[in-house]
Amino acid sequence: MASTATASTDVAGTTSNPSPSSAIDFLTLCHRLKTTKRAGWVKRGVESPESVADHMYRMGIMALVAPEIPGVDRDKCIKMAIVHDIAEAIVGDITPEDGVSKSEKSRREQEALNHMCDLLGEGPRADEVSQLWMDYEVNSSPEAKIVKDFDKLEMILQALEYENGQEKDLDEFFQSTAGKFQTELGKGWAAEIVSRRKRQQ
Repeated sequence: MASTATASTDVAGTTSNPSPSSAIDFLTLCHRLKTTKRAGWVKRGVESPESVADHMYRMGIMALVAPEIPGVDRDKCIKMAIVHDIAEAIVGDITPEDGVSKSEKSRREQEALNHMCDLLGEGPRADEVSQLWMDYEVNSSPEAKIVKDFDKLEMILQALEYENGQEKDLDEFFQSTAGKFQTELGKGWAAEIVSRRKRQQ
């Protein structure tokens, strides 16, 4: 979706916040996150699978209710959770089964993110979205490590819910994340989810 709208400017002529037109263009594109189903569930025949937006929303809730951790910015975690898959509004949910290399996936998503930020125009909001996304991708900050864990946690919690509600065997999702949590918070929550699964089997 092309747009000629630019960020609004202040009296000094410097860029500031997105114009109403830019903001609505951006939000309209984000609508695709609500209609794009998570590919892993689709490929395994899950009925009424969650959308990308569903996934990111519960990750944001995870960040909101997580305990305080020294040196970790909770607000940044919440923002990162709702931004980390935003490029999928354009590229879709690319999974390892699609045969797309990690570098090519990253290139496509970076290109999509740049387009989305261009819709917002040059300014602090576009910069923040871009920086949050890149921080998550490079996995260097404490917040990125926690949100990476939330990404896996939300997936296995959803897998457990689909197993319980649809009598599916989604063990591969638990196997693929086992031993890959980076934080004590992630390890603790994962252990709780796995424990509940074992009790229900």
